[in-house]
Amino acid sequence: MNPPYASASLYVGDLNTDITEGNLFDIFNQVGPVASIRVCRDAMTRRSLGYAYVNYHNVVDAERALDSLNSTPIKGRPCRVMWSQRDPSLRKSGVGNIFIKNLHKDIDHKALYDTFSASGNILSCKVVTDDGNKSKGYGFVHFETKEAAEKAIHKVNGMMLYEQKVFVGPFVARKERLKSTDGEQKYTNIYVKNIKEGVTEEQLKSLFQEYGTITNAAIMSDNSGKSKGFGFVNFETPEAAKKAVEALNNTDTALNNKDSPNGKLLFVGRAQKKSEREAELRQKFEALKNERLNKYQGVNLYVKNLEDNVDDEKLRAEFAPFGNITSCKVMKADNGTSKGFGFVCYTTPEEATRAVSEMNTKIIGTKPLYVALAQRRDVRKAQLEAQHAQRAKQRMNAVPMYPPAPGVIYGQPGLGGQMYPNPYMNVPRAGAPWPRTPQQPQPYGAGGYVQPRAPHQGGGRGGRTSGQQAGGNGKDSRGGNAGGRRGGRNTGARTDAPAAQADAAPQATATATTTAAPPPPPGPEEPLTAALLAQFPEQQKRLIVGEKIFPLVSALQPELASKITGMLLGSFHYEDMLGFIQNPEALAAKVNEAVEVLQKYEASQPNAAQ
Repeated sequence: MNPPYASASLYVGDLNTDITEGNLFDIFNQVGPVASIRVCRDAMTRRSLGYAYVNYHNVVDAERALDSLNSTPIKGRPCRVMWSQRDPSLRKSGVGNIFIKNLHKDIDHKALYDTFSASGNILSCKVVTDDGNKSKGYGFVHFETKEAAEKAIHKVNGMMLYEQKVFVGPFVARKERLKSTDGEQKYTNIYVKNIKEGVTEEQLKSLFQEYGTITNAAIMSDNSGKSKGFGFVNFETPEAAKKAVEALNNTDTALNNKDSPNGKLLFVGRAQKKSEREAELRQKFEALKNERLNKYQGVNLYVKNLEDNVDDEKLRAEFAPFGNITSCKVMKADNGTSKGFGFVCYTTPEEATRAVSEMNTKIIGTKPLYVALAQRRDVRKAQLEAQHAQRAKQRMNAVPMYPPAPGVIYGQPGLGGQMYPNPYMNVPRAGAPWPRTPQQPQPYGAGGYVQPRAPHQGGGRGGRTSGQQAGGNGKDSRGGNAGGRRGGRNTGARTDAPAAQADAAPQATATATTTAAPPPPPGPEEPLTAALLAQFPEQQKRLIVGEKIFPLVSALQPELASKITGMLLGSFHYEDMLGFIQNPEALAAKVNEAVEVLQKYEASQPNAAQ
């Protein structure tokens, strides 16, 4: 046989997964000098894929190996040797490919190859086997040309091979084979289940043979020979199989026992592969999931920041005034403790919208609730990733600032250092002074940026320089910060105050000129809008909002203005605070809620009377 390609490369298939390049070299190098061998492996697990490529130095050696080593057992499994075809278009086109069925169990790759090699050059030849390397009774032969394939069909179709009449025809892909002219799937193999114990294959055939010629019928059994309750019937024509399904599906026959305790009607349907059945079920479940999501779209609410003692009944009682609740659930851990969030579902979107507007940020117990429409996990994840990316970009473009000290929010305008307490820290009893911290936020300087100041370590206004400690002139010097009220202790090199001020001035000038400063903050009378606030960094936004909302809170609660402002800033986003600034009624409601929380806290302290 003349080699169809000038390449001396061979394809070796049907290999055990433990075959290595060394094993193949020992076998194929006996025919002629081997140039290279490569066993194809999975990219992740490096496990063999069951085939390899053997390259010889010349075509003559490759042809000799193909003739002598095809179907040679390698570690107990016959290998399949073919010419390597690097062009995938020829393999996938189906041109020259034929299908052979009703093969005898003793016909292997080599016997099939020898039978069809007289018709033309063969690119690939395979008998399909099971896991035990036993023939399934059918195979494929791929010729180099369409003419050779037609010649083989004409010559071998209907021939007796090993006393069995074989069928040979053009190969048809499964997706084409299952299609009919009217668009319905064509099939000949049907699946039968709910078969009672004791039914034989002959009884199964006798029930179905009136609908057409049966080529094969089997009832599946376990290792002990006991029936598994299902089987298969294969008809000669798709029409007969369709007629049997329509006539016997969901019927009571002699094969099933409906009257028994576990009796069911006979099920008859198209036989499916496991992968096809799983894909169909997955598609069905996905459709049900989407239907359920669409049903609850706009009426299901997500509620978080719940107290630990809030259960389903308490949550329902809080949300009941806004409409008819169809379901209400607080999510719990395996040990029964609340996870701090839950879901409330209404009957109409209008009721859900009203509940969101009324209950969002409402303080229940000691925590403000977060209420919003429930979202799918993938949608929520995408939104959070977008928000995190936007915040990261803002931080990269923000002006470097000194963050406020822990436990301190913002200074009262005009009083230079009065702090608002963080609402999540321990609130001291009435009359106790708020502790001062080494670093405090400063008012804006002339350049529109926050000016840092040196840490204050002394108790008076302006600290001594290190030069005084080392025998300097002993004069007090004021700090060189334009925006700070207190001076700082100079712990640097030994120098007097005028020199330090002279050195600090150029440095401050350089900082002001090299730092890209944001626009100046709005004045006391200038309205604060979201567009204007978006131009400032995150830390500066909270500072500006705090300066705007403090006078409004002070007008409602002069004595508790600092505490309440700090609580609002610690509990709400600055965008919500803008709404409070523009809506006095909403602000008054939140101030009243904060006063109630403070009163409850002070009443719960054992030494509150002191």
